[in-house]
Parts: sequence; C-alpha cells; structure tokens
Amino acid sequence: MTISNTSATPIRPLAGVGNNWLRDLAGIAIILAAAVAGYFLFPNNLALLTRMIAIMLFVLSLDLVTGYCGVATLGHAALFGSGAYAAGIAAAHFGITEPLTMVAIGALGGAIAGLVSGVVILRGHGLAQLVLSIAIIHLFHEAANKASAYTGGSDGLAGISPEPILGLFAFDLWGRTAYVFGIILLVVIFFLLRILVRSPFGMLCRGIRQDPVRVSAMGASVKSTLLKMYVISGLVAGVGGGFNAVSTQVVGLDSLSFTNSAEALVMLVLGGTGTLYGALIGTIVFIGVEDLVSAANPFHWLTIVGALLIAVVLFAPKGLYGTAAAIIERYRKDGR
Repeated sequence: MTISNTSATPIRPLAGVGNNWLRDLAGIAIILAAAVAGYFLFPNNLALLTRMIAIMLFVLSLDLVTGYCGVATLGHAALFGSGAYAAGIAAAHFGITEPLTMVAIGALGGAIAGLVSGVVILRGHGLAQLVLSIAIIHLFHEAANKASAYTGGSDGLAGISPEPILGLFAFDLWGRTAYVFGIILLVVIFFLLRILVRSPFGMLCRGIRQDPVRVSAMGASVKSTLLKMYVISGLVAGVGGGFNAVSTQVVGLDSLSFTNSAEALVMLVLGGTGTLYGALIGTIVFIGVEDLVSAANPFHWLTIVGALLIAVVLFAPKGLYGTAAAIIERYRKDGR
C-alpha cells in the first residue's frame, strides 16, 4: 500500500498543471477571438476598444494587489498616470518616440510609482490604507499639475508623435495599428501574470491575503512580499499608461484622477477579484455599458450604470466571472 500511495502522489499535481495550462491557452484563445471579432464588428469604434485595452492592463494591475494580496487602495491611478506621463515626457521632451521604448519607459515609471506608493500605503492596515491611498493619488495629481513645464499642467501633455512600430507599422487615423499593438501587449502581459499568480511567490501572496499573521509566523516577510507585488503591479499599470500615451498621443491629469482609481476598483469588483479574468470582463462590461447607456440617455446614464452595479453586487457578490465559475463548478460536482 505504501508503494502504491507514493507512486500516485506526483500524478495529481502534474495533472493539475496540465489543466492550468489548458485553461490559460483557452483563455488566451478567447481573448484573441474576441479581439478579432471586435476588429471586424466595430471598425469605427477601434479608439474605444483601444482605450478599453489600456484600462484592462490598469485593472489587471489592481487585481494583483487587491485581489491576490488583499491590499485596499483607491489611489492606483497614480501608477497608471505615472506610466503615461513617463512615456509622454520621454516623447515630447526628449525625442524618444519609438513605441516599444515608450511603453518600456512607462513600465519603469509605473514601477517606481508602485515602489513609492507601496512604501507609504503598506504602513497602514484596512481603513488607514484607503486613506493613505487617497492621499497618494491627490499628491501625484497635484505634483503633475504643478510641474506644468514638463506635464502641460491642466492643459495636458501634447506633442507625442510615436514612430512606426519596428519601423514598419505606422499609427493610422483609424486606430488599427494601435489596436493590434494593444492586443499583443495585453496577451503577453496576461500570460505572464497567469504564470506569476501560480508561482510560489503568487501563492505566498494569496496566503498573506488569507492569514498574514500565520505567514509571518512561518518566517516569510509579509511587507517585503507585498512591496514586491506592488512594484510588479506598478510595472503592469505603467505598461497600460505608456500604451495609452502612445495610442492617444496625449496625456492629461485625468489619468491621475481619483475618479480613475475608483472606476478601476468598480470594474474589478464587477468582474470578480483574484482571477485576472474578472479584470478583463469587468472592464469590458463597465466601459461597454457606459458607452451604450450614455449615448442612449445622456442625462440619466449614471443612474442606470449605478443600478447595474448594485444588482451585480447584491446578486453576484463574487463578480460576473467569479459567480459564473462557481455555478459551473457546482454543476460539475453535482454531475459527479
């Protein structure tokens, strides 16, 4: 019996790993299929879809710290906006207009902002974290407003003219190049994040979210682990901000606004926290409904969107993706 149990032990994790890879490949295939469908079904709305991609990267970064680490924050736009301004300033003031380099600079700017924000926010807990995060976003916003020589202040930063990607694919008026570029960035980042959250580091972050005292008692450094995840989150948000600067060719103070942070948190809760897939679904649903309802009823669209969010929170507390996944899992167990 001992030999049988020992030989059977490695099989289960290997099978689980195989299932995880299959799920990831299926998820990426669905993302690509949806991207192709959006390209052909909404050729006149590629600008909206491109903006949606930038926000998806932003919400994915928020899911890393809130969904996987349990850090409450309402100031995450500081990371996104820092990436956007870093890429925009590099292009407008230093002549660095190669799109991939601009996105890399945006990622670096977001990572630095993540380090600074993380050092401050992680000193608090619960409600104190929320207060610190709100203070952080206001400080970043005011700093960008005062540094008008570089940021353009309230007028925004213009004069961003990215070169063709790899010297081959120029940015056109219809937004086709920006859209395809954004999809590639999204798929690559999503794939890397799926690997990250299943790694020992990602599992440690989940353990901290569930019971930080126990993780600390086991010898792990809770604060340093959370700070590392905050920097990674800033890098991802910076990629989204840098891509937004490349695609829109302008950066405004709205990228550093409290409203931007709050809406990202709403999108994450709407889709479901701690899944990454929920960040994508929540962004699509929120921005899609916002665009449709505001066009149909420009005077009362906020009321309709608010009612939708209340309904989702009350009847799907795990978010759209989390609730759907729970229902499917329950039916699978019932079938067995």
